[in-house]
Amino acid sequence: MLIFVRTRIATTELAEKLQARGFAAEALNGDMAQKDRERKITQLKNGKLDLLVATDVAARGLDVDRISHVLNFDIPHDTEAYIHRIGRTGRAGRTGDAILFVAPREQRMLRAIEQATRQEIAQLELPSTERVNNKRIADFKQSISDTLAVGELDFMQNLLEQYQQEHAIPAITVAAALAKMTLGDAPLLLQPDPPASTRFSREKEPRQQREGKGKQGPKKEGKPKLFGGMQTYRISVGRKDGVKPGNIVGAITNEAGLDGQHIGNISIENTYCLVDLPAGMPDDILNGLKSVKVCGKRMDIALSNEQPRPKARKPSAPSGKPKRRAPTGA
Repeated sequence: MLIFVRTRIATTELAEKLQARGFAAEALNGDMAQKDRERKITQLKNGKLDLLVATDVAARGLDVDRISHVLNFDIPHDTEAYIHRIGRTGRAGRTGDAILFVAPREQRMLRAIEQATRQEIAQLELPSTERVNNKRIADFKQSISDTLAVGELDFMQNLLEQYQQEHAIPAITVAAALAKMTLGDAPLLLQPDPPASTRFSREKEPRQQREGKGKQGPKKEGKPKLFGGMQTYRISVGRKDGVKPGNIVGAITNEAGLDGQHIGNISIENTYCLVDLPAGMPDDILNGLKSVKVCGKRMDIALSNEQPRPKARKPSAPSGKPKRRAPTGA
C-alpha cells in the first residue's frame, strides 16, 4: 500500500506510528538521498515493506506491481495531484483501489476531484475494531489449517513430544507458546481507541470566575498565561494574510482532533493571531500543527505570554440631550 500525506514531517510521524503497531512501514520524502529512496522502493518490490508513506514529490514516477491500494491520508491540494496519486495502482491492466480520507471542511475539494475524474467517490464505512479482530482471528486459524494441509510435521511432532515429556506441560500450552513465538511483538488483536472527546478536558467554571483568574497579579516571566484550564498560543498568520477565525478553527479541529467548543478566544492581529487552546496539549500534536498551512502560510504555533484581546464593543449611540454635570463646590 502507498499512503500519501502532504508534508515531510507527516511521512516520518505516520510511518513511526505504523511501525509501533507492528506494520512493515517506511517513510519516503524529498529530503532523502536518492540511494535511500531507491533502497526503500526495492524493499517494497521485494515484499520486505508493505506500507510506504510518501509525499507527492517523492512518489513521482513510482511503479510497483505490489501496490494494490493507494490511501490518501491527507487530501491533495489540487485535482492533478489526486489523479497522479491514484495512478500508482491499477497500472498496466492490473486492478487496484484508492481510498480518500476527507474532513468536513474538505468537501469542496472532494467535489472538485469528482468533477475532474468524472465519477462519484462512494463513501465507505470504516470497519469496527471487533470486525477487524474477528478477521485477524479467522486468518490466524486459516494459517494453522494451511500448515496442517501441507503436512511434513513428523520431525516437529517428535520434538514437541520430547519437550512435553521432559517438562510435563500440556500440549495445548506448548502450542500456545509456539503461536506467541510466531506472532512476535505484534499483537494479534487491536485495542479500541478512546473517544476523541476524552483526549482533552477543559475545566468548567463560571465566566466571572475564569475572567477573575485572568486578572490576578502580574504574569511570571517565561510561563504561559493560564485561565480556566486554557493556554494562549501564537500563530504566525495574521490579518495581512487574509486569515479569518474560521480558517484557524478548521485547521486546528482537523489536525488536532479538537472539537470547536474546546477552542477559546481568537484575536487576529496584523502579522499573527492569538488563540486559546486546552492546557497540556501533547507535544506531538503541537509539532504537527506547526507545519499546517493556513491561507498558504505555516502556522508555526507556539506558546505565548500574550492574551487574546476581547472583541471591541461598538460605541453606543448618543441618546438625546447631553447630561448636565453637577456643579462642583467652591
